[in-house]
Amino acid sequence: MKFSNKSSLFFILIVFFFSCKQKESKYISDSDIEKDVFASTNLIPDNHFLGDQKCKECHVSEFKSWQGSHHDKAMQIALDTTVLGNFNNVKFASQGITSLFYKKDSEYYVNTEGRDGKYHDYKIEYTFGVTPLQQYIVKFPDGHYQCLRTAWDVEKKKWFDLYPDFKVVHSEWLHWSRGGLNWNNMCADCHSTNVRKNYNLESHSYNTKSAIINVSCEACHGPGKTHVELANRDGERYKPQGDLKMIPGISSKALVDACARCHVRREQFSEFYNFEGTFLDHYFPQLITDNLYHPDGQILDEVYVYGSFLQSKMYQNNVSCTNCHNPHSLKLRFEGNKLCIQCHDTNVYDQTSHHFHQANSEGAKCINCHMSGKVYMGNDYRRDHSFRIPRPDLSIKYNTPNACIHCHTDKDDTWAWEHFKKNYGTPKSKHFSELLAPGLVGDPHGLEKLMELSKDTIYPEIARASGVSAMGNYLNDEVINNMLAFLNDDSPLVRGAVIDVLNNSNFNDYANYFLPLLADEKRSIRVKAFMAIASLNELQIPDEYKGAYKKVKKEFETQLSVTGDFSAGRAKKALYYFKKGDIYNAIIWYEKALEIDNLNNVVRTNLANLYYQNQDYAKAEEAFKTIIRQEPNFGQTYYSYSLLLAERNRVEDAIEQMHLAIKYMPDNIRFYYNLSLLYDKVNNFKKAEDVAKKGLKLDARNESLLYVLAYLYQKEGEIENAKNISSQLVELYPNNVQYQTMFNNLNALK
Repeated sequence: MKFSNKSSLFFILIVFFFSCKQKESKYISDSDIEKDVFASTNLIPDNHFLGDQKCKECHVSEFKSWQGSHHDKAMQIALDTTVLGNFNNVKFASQGITSLFYKKDSEYYVNTEGRDGKYHDYKIEYTFGVTPLQQYIVKFPDGHYQCLRTAWDVEKKKWFDLYPDFKVVHSEWLHWSRGGLNWNNMCADCHSTNVRKNYNLESHSYNTKSAIINVSCEACHGPGKTHVELANRDGERYKPQGDLKMIPGISSKALVDACARCHVRREQFSEFYNFEGTFLDHYFPQLITDNLYHPDGQILDEVYVYGSFLQSKMYQNNVSCTNCHNPHSLKLRFEGNKLCIQCHDTNVYDQTSHHFHQANSEGAKCINCHMSGKVYMGNDYRRDHSFRIPRPDLSIKYNTPNACIHCHTDKDDTWAWEHFKKNYGTPKSKHFSELLAPGLVGDPHGLEKLMELSKDTIYPEIARASGVSAMGNYLNDEVINNMLAFLNDDSPLVRGAVIDVLNNSNFNDYANYFLPLLADEKRSIRVKAFMAIASLNELQIPDEYKGAYKKVKKEFETQLSVTGDFSAGRAKKALYYFKKGDIYNAIIWYEKALEIDNLNNVVRTNLANLYYQNQDYAKAEEAFKTIIRQEPNFGQTYYSYSLLLAERNRVEDAIEQMHLAIKYMPDNIRFYYNLSLLYDKVNNFKKAEDVAKKGLKLDARNESLLYVLAYLYQKEGEIENAKNISSQLVELYPNNVQYQTMFNNLNALK
């Protein structure tokens, strides 16, 4: 898998699964921590889950609605009654691989390319899903269950490639036989009930277990054993006593929180899910970031629903999943606009005067303007649940989608914006995306907008947290000091965003600020905080935090253990050792991360820098060369490689690599600064001057480039030019003593 975005030193994008849990509480003393914050991680025995037929005995109508649903058919044993695909000796070819689907002795098989690049026969063990596509799972000897890359289109009744335009080699992580399509770590937690992954890091094998194969009644409502015992004991006098989850009367936000665990792109913090605590005690959602969402928060990559829904006014106003969806059948409660006019005035909104389309047409449907969508997995159309007003003006600024052009494919964003203004005028209120998008796309003035967004609690929690996260694009001491105030924010998403930004930077002077968060009420925040203070040893932990530190250390160690089957999980362990100052073990765990995903060039970049730091220059250079071979268009690698060559005094080679860095990332000012210094090192003043001037054309006020240009002029004896540049520096940075001294010294010269 290639990582062609923002590969910076010791920055690891963690998108995987973790370990934790807890109860509601407030921080203060160790005794409070003991009894309130740290909840049990007890595993629920499988025999506490009684099965759907037991539920059916009392809940006939609910069972009938659930039967045949996507939850019911989430995973099934491969039988004649469950397999929908054509296995009658059918061949399907894609990306140079031909797969044969056939039956033998009433069992289903596929002959296709395996891990070794050779063709093998694989028995289909399970079906996965029911519509609009069905996938098929095979078992490997090491306990790995793998989902085939070729799936069955249930509607068109044909085989198709989930990634038809993406060539994957058998040795890559994304190959169907490896991590990218592994059921144990990518699918099982949400497609079955009471799942324990049971990963063995030493053998890289699994012994995954579950109570029930599919998303059963008890997957949502919890184990039925106690409930049945109480109901049998009390009869008609029975009242719920916490024995069931997600029951009538649950608050809207608690319901969304419970559904979220399987309808979100997230980082996991629990070894297994046992219904204790809240969503954030087990998981942390991916925020609105590049490559996952568009800059305005609309869906881009496969982020599912939760992250979008948190952005919506519906969520803010206590609308929940079940207001629109039957909780058992999962079908919509009503068809067409009737669904929306449950809450919205039909005389205002379901009118031509509002939507400006012909009545009963596709354009008159609320969802087509306010819930545009995207196709995932080849044929699965999913709608954006942020329920937003189309904003063609933002599309013009940030190249984001809008529902108008989604339908009017022969028009452009300018046309859409003109019609929007004609029909509705300009937007009357500020949407959070107007403050978030500039920061995500690197606008020079984006920081102040991100700060406004993050501070104002009128905006959705996930938007505020995403604003904090985007501040990482503008890091300096002042920005960090402003961010630290958010560690006391009421929103755990915001607190978590601060920790992630600073944890993934090289700013270790702020570790003490995270100590109080070791007793945060949310386990995900506690574990993040522990990683953020990794630079402190146990003797440096103040007495009032020692109890919390010891407990969270266990949670963190569990997290590292259960994420060891992910490249990012192993890289997190490497980063932990690096922050502890243990370069030897950091290198070992980065190397182990590459054993899982040899194309993870974020990891390899970190490893290359550690090799260099450990004075293993040959390995460092080979690592950079490998990255360049795998990702020849990524300028950051040439930059890092150039710095290594320069420090090895191979300056001409370093200049060549820095030119390549600029070729592929021509807007990166830092590259011009370093190239100018490299030319100065070989006494080529003219080229050093030209490069600095080219950089200043991109940013005329850039401090580093102005300084290097003043230095070059002074060194070359061009005193008037040096005075001119140094005066600009003094004007721009009046509090910088070094610039004032330079200016005074130059003026003293005749």
